[in-house]
Amino acid sequence: MSLFIIVAMPFFGALLPGLMNPAGRTACAGVTFTVTLAAFVGLLTNLPAVLAGEVVTAGIDWMPALGLNFTLMLDGLGFFFALLILGIGLLIIAYARQYLSRSDNMGEFFTYLLLFQGAMVGIVLSDNILLLLIFWELTSLSSFLLIGYWKHLPAGRQGARMALAVTGMGGLAMIGGMLILGQIVGSYDLSVILQNRDLIQADPLYLPALILILLGCFAKSAQFPFHFWLPHAMAAPTPVSAYLHSATMVKAGIFLMARMWPVLSGTTEWFVIVTTAGLVTMVLGAVIALFKHDLKALLAFSTVSHLGLITMLLGTGTAFGAMAAVFHILNHATFKAALFMSAGIIDHEAHTRDIRRLGGLRSLMPVTFVIVSLAALSMAGIPLLNGFLSKEMMLEEANHTVLFSSPWLVPVLATIGALFSAAYSFRLISHVFFGPVRDDYPAKPHDPPAGMWLPPALLIVPVVLIGVAPFLAEPFVKLVTAAVLGDAAELPSAHLKIWHGLVPALYMSIIAVVGGLTMLAVFKPALRVWDALPRPEAKTIFDAIIAAAVKLAQMLVLPLHNGAFTRYAAIGTVTIVVAGYYAWTTGTVGAPVHALQTPDPVLLSGWGMLVAATIGMVFLHRNRFLSLILIGIVGLMVSIGFVFLSAPDLAMTQFTVEVVTIILMLLALNFLPNRTPVESSVLRRMRDVAVATAGGLASFALAYYYILRDPVSTSISEFHLANSYKGGGGTNVVNVILVDFRGFDTFGEIIVLSIAALLIYALTETLLGGPVRARLLNRKPDQPQAGGVHPMMMVVLTRVMMPIVMMVGFYIFLSGHNEPGGGFIAGLIVSIGVVMQYMASGFSWASARLRYPYHGVIGAGVLVAGLTGIGSWFVDKPFLTSAFTYVRIPPFEKFELATAALFDVGVFLSVVGAVMLSLESFSRLARRSESIESEYPMDIDPSREDLPNQATREGV
Repeated sequence: MSLFIIVAMPFFGALLPGLMNPAGRTACAGVTFTVTLAAFVGLLTNLPAVLAGEVVTAGIDWMPALGLNFTLMLDGLGFFFALLILGIGLLIIAYARQYLSRSDNMGEFFTYLLLFQGAMVGIVLSDNILLLLIFWELTSLSSFLLIGYWKHLPAGRQGARMALAVTGMGGLAMIGGMLILGQIVGSYDLSVILQNRDLIQADPLYLPALILILLGCFAKSAQFPFHFWLPHAMAAPTPVSAYLHSATMVKAGIFLMARMWPVLSGTTEWFVIVTTAGLVTMVLGAVIALFKHDLKALLAFSTVSHLGLITMLLGTGTAFGAMAAVFHILNHATFKAALFMSAGIIDHEAHTRDIRRLGGLRSLMPVTFVIVSLAALSMAGIPLLNGFLSKEMMLEEANHTVLFSSPWLVPVLATIGALFSAAYSFRLISHVFFGPVRDDYPAKPHDPPAGMWLPPALLIVPVVLIGVAPFLAEPFVKLVTAAVLGDAAELPSAHLKIWHGLVPALYMSIIAVVGGLTMLAVFKPALRVWDALPRPEAKTIFDAIIAAAVKLAQMLVLPLHNGAFTRYAAIGTVTIVVAGYYAWTTGTVGAPVHALQTPDPVLLSGWGMLVAATIGMVFLHRNRFLSLILIGIVGLMVSIGFVFLSAPDLAMTQFTVEVVTIILMLLALNFLPNRTPVESSVLRRMRDVAVATAGGLASFALAYYYILRDPVSTSISEFHLANSYKGGGGTNVVNVILVDFRGFDTFGEIIVLSIAALLIYALTETLLGGPVRARLLNRKPDQPQAGGVHPMMMVVLTRVMMPIVMMVGFYIFLSGHNEPGGGFIAGLIVSIGVVMQYMASGFSWASARLRYPYHGVIGAGVLVAGLTGIGSWFVDKPFLTSAFTYVRIPPFEKFELATAALFDVGVFLSVVGAVMLSLESFSRLARRSESIESEYPMDIDPSREDLPNQATREGV
């Protein structure tokens, strides 16, 4: 199966759980399971190629000029992590179906889960670091939704915010490091970067790139000092915790360190930074985990500790250390997912995760006891379980690692970490399952149905199987290790086996196990000492840092960004004028090469009207209605100016936009007082006059000197004029720019316009659904109202004009590629025609005849425009590359067919939908309680016999 399909399947599949929500919980889980299973099977179809040592690739040139290509790569490492993500994901989905309660929105949960799953698969299969960064940030966003899924819990909301803040800031740092790496190599493709180890490590920017990338990895994988966010993420539902801690989120940083190992490792900087961070995290996480009373908190800090172990192994920079890290990633994923799901089972059945309220569950929950015991003993590193094998390899590597010129530092700390790891594992088994059966459980504990215990039980199979027959896993572990090492090191000859002889690692392991049992025996006095010790609380420090950052931001931003447009305009104008004056006084200005022309009297009169309207705005702006009229005059004169300057497209756009905005602002003025109150002091107004005068004189001076001299560089308009027809198939350069040369900009603009309209609609819904609605309905007009709100003459006139307007809009749309016009102008013209129907016959009459909701029109427009752009991918062209041809169908003359016309259809629909949704929203707000609903289009209709009783005073 294509790598594109494997990556895309979870994202497209995320649409299904919400649609299946009405069908029930099982349908939601079933469709999610099916999507993940399909991606899992698709991944397995590439297994023969991966086992043969091949690298499966797929790629599309997305933005080659920026180095951003949609290229994917599947080697042993990518296959390993994708297998964990999708394989454990299947078990999590089955488990979540049984775990979540009926009050939980199953469709929402599985939608978030599939989005997160797709982002993780995208990370491990990306062959372009810019694409990887996109997926990287998507994991932060989707994990935010998952961790905060239980929105009613303050801990869930806070944990989600903390995770997003920490991993998001780490992601920003990593973006910088990746960009530096791409600049060093000259390519953003991972397959190219991984072949340039010497070039990267010899570059002076290697250290900054390394630090920035490691910051992102450490933040994502909860390495010290970013370890604190992961335990707070346990407020998420247990299926989320099991998925995040075992196979996905926290393994993303580990994956990236393993992926970049061939080019970043082997230096002193890598060794010191990564090994130290891993050691500190391993010991700190293990110590804290021992004294946690919440089951999930204990497991969360144990995850922190084991992630530190893996990080330390990658930091040693040896091939054996890399192989041990790969092996422990596999082992940790199996026993940790099983433990988290088992913790959820205990919480689900006993209604508590507090170890102090548990105990004696061995006889009450025998199945759960077996699962937890085997997984916890593997986590402790007990022989004949898979955790023992990778722990022994870790201790062996630690025994040969010298850090800070000390041969004993790493072995001692590694042994201490293993000791506390064994201690909290033993405590988990002893304090939860052993001891007498209590009579004060919050609920009567019992084993759950098979649907809940079977997923963790399946994970115990590899825990035991690898533990007793490690040779079964050795070929795959070495395959993945070879992908990690690349060309930087030879694959180690060591084998995975239970007995290595009487080696130092064995003695260190014995010390750890015996020490763990001893710590369990003295746990109560140790706990009293732990509680009495003063220690910094990471969450408190984080909250203090965030509060300080917010306070600093407020100190810097609020004096400038206080919501007053006059302040923004004054600061911006003064800055521009000062910068321009500095450039003028320090630079050189050539002699004039052109002479001023004698102005035409007609032009002078037009200019005079424009100036008069503008000056009138300054002195009469407190009268809102009069100001609107003056604004209309300014817009009209600007349109005439465009006509004089031979820019008919701009003139039509300006004129139609002016009409629509005037109508929109008239509706808005309906809710405002007639006059603007005096809010500024005389001194402030004098300041504003001075700033405005300086800005105006500076603009005049710049224009004056510019028109008398030749341009300093060639205008880009020459390129557009030369390539409009042969490159875009149109002679209307403006339209070709909008739908072809700058089509991506236009696509973004219609999305922004659509979002603005939807926001207006959302605000309207909020107002009409709240206490403001009564005030809107009961407000009294402050001016006498006309007797006939919908006069017959206006109704007849608008009905006659409607087909004419539609025909003009249709003509403007079709002629736009070669003559003035296009989808944007046509959309505005058609909108004006529809608006006239609302004005003539009222909101109720017009909305009753609305066949298609304007939301759907907006969505259709954006969809058509987007699909038109995507279509170019199928012919190996960049997004929104247009194509055109000429055809002749008798008896018609030859005419052009262009894909740009389809894009223009999207623009047309988006403009019509956005304008009409905005105007309709304001119209709904403008209705009053005394308005009488009428099914008739006009107030006075001679053909009606019941005329006196049907007169309406409905407002638009």
